[in-house]
Amino acid sequence: MLKGIGASEGIGIGKALKLLNKPIVYEDISPSDPTEEKKRFESAVKVFCDRNEERAKRMDQLGSDGEILRGHTAMLSDPYMLSQMNELIDNGACAEKAVETVCDTFISIFSATDDELTKQRAVDVRDIKKQLQKILLGIEDVDLSRLPPDTILVVEELTPSMTAEMDKKNVAGIVTEKGGKTSHSAIISRSLKIPAVLSVENALALIQSGKDVIVDGGSGEVYTDVDDALREQFLAARKRFAKKAEEEKKFRGKQTVTKDGVVKKLYANIGSHKELEAVLDGDAEGVGLFRTEFLFMDRNSMPTEEEQFEAYKAVAVGMRGKEVIIRTLDVGGDKNIPYMNLKKEENPFMGFRAIRYCLSNREMYKSQLRAILRASAYGNVSVMVPLVTRVEEIREVREIAEELKNELNVKNIPYKKDIKIGAMIETPAACLIADLLAKYSDFFSIGTNDLTGYIMAADRGNADVGYLYSALDPAVLRAIKHIVSSAVKRGISCGMCGEAAADPRLIPLLVSFGLEEFSVNPSSVLSVRRILSKLDRKTCDEISEKALSMENEKEVSAYLSSLS
Repeated sequence: MLKGIGASEGIGIGKALKLLNKPIVYEDISPSDPTEEKKRFESAVKVFCDRNEERAKRMDQLGSDGEILRGHTAMLSDPYMLSQMNELIDNGACAEKAVETVCDTFISIFSATDDELTKQRAVDVRDIKKQLQKILLGIEDVDLSRLPPDTILVVEELTPSMTAEMDKKNVAGIVTEKGGKTSHSAIISRSLKIPAVLSVENALALIQSGKDVIVDGGSGEVYTDVDDALREQFLAARKRFAKKAEEEKKFRGKQTVTKDGVVKKLYANIGSHKELEAVLDGDAEGVGLFRTEFLFMDRNSMPTEEEQFEAYKAVAVGMRGKEVIIRTLDVGGDKNIPYMNLKKEENPFMGFRAIRYCLSNREMYKSQLRAILRASAYGNVSVMVPLVTRVEEIREVREIAEELKNELNVKNIPYKKDIKIGAMIETPAACLIADLLAKYSDFFSIGTNDLTGYIMAADRGNADVGYLYSALDPAVLRAIKHIVSSAVKRGISCGMCGEAAADPRLIPLLVSFGLEEFSVNPSSVLSVRRILSKLDRKTCDEISEKALSMENEKEVSAYLSSLS
């Protein structure tokens, strides 16, 4: 049995088909006429963009996110990237070499960070590089449109360009050597509802093409020695999963309420206004985390206030009065945004980032807050402040917001007068002073991804300490309980926008603690609503009491897993 990251739930049973990543070979010879070489390059870029748009439309039709591929087109069309490639051709490089040199530079920069969103940019650039070089060399892609039934795809990395050509109905499961829960591979697999296990070390070497394989997208397990007994076991598990999926459909359009009648808020997390459709399709009751970093990345200059306003307004209008919590800019030295002059830091996750950076760059921050305030006139918008560690930070944001409100009043520009400003609780400092922060916050939102990492002093991307990274560790559970209790005592709402909010094992404890809002991936909304409908406070309190009495993560995980 092989182990990886369970990225898309479900049971896949079929025969393995390996797609080996063959190196692209070309003759590195200087062109005799750079002008003609640039024309060849421009022609290849046009073919790339046209092909990408066709593939994006196909992905949309499949029910996946075509915007990922459109993002590739936008990235390649960036004047800076194109000018760098053309400059290399002018200096004697062939088009293939120019593409490789510039793309490899970006891949190196993006790969060097610890941030998942930025690392994903490296995957995007790798895909762009490979596709563009294939066009230049006249190499055809592997035909994935005619796969045999019950195919388990085994690849180094699932790229959006692969997905667009893939025969979805015949793919029973996906296994990759790279990718995490927030990678494009995971997003695509979940949107297509294909069981997937990612980051399986040496999968291509250890799995034989044509061999029977079972993929458990929930547990992250891949079985390569399949006998009749194991097959029967997982066929039964697949039936149970299908039954659960059918059950979940019944909760579409229903109120999110526990068994004993307590109403909860069930929101979705998004990273762009382009993901609004996924939120609506997922039946979320609001947006609990709208990351704004996408507006600032992959460009040469700061987004204007108007550009930001239009993006925030689009989601506010699209959600038709449902709450939209917009998190202000959360960047630091781990992200490569040249125009922001972010210094490369030894430890960017404990450095000059998020609200620290924003309060030191007032005009930029005022522009963002002003755009959010203006957008609030078109819907139910709230503001969330990331990486809070001191009371002064949340107070300062409130002061700036009041100053901007006065400016808008003078100009008769409408905004939501009682707009809420809350703190994202994701640091041990914020946890310890949660009672103090509650005085100046209209709500809390717990970011369990970073909170877990900071509390356990463990980088989830580091395999050597990965065993420490768990929201079920007693230290993290006690922190979450304290944060929620502090909010409840002050009478403010407390939500959670980390991956843990959709963890079936943790949900009973969150109900016991008094969490009001669960913000999850759009594809997890119905699953969480179903789970909550089966829970009551008395039972959850009993589960919580027992779990909190345990001394280590292994015991807690085993106990909670036995209940679900």
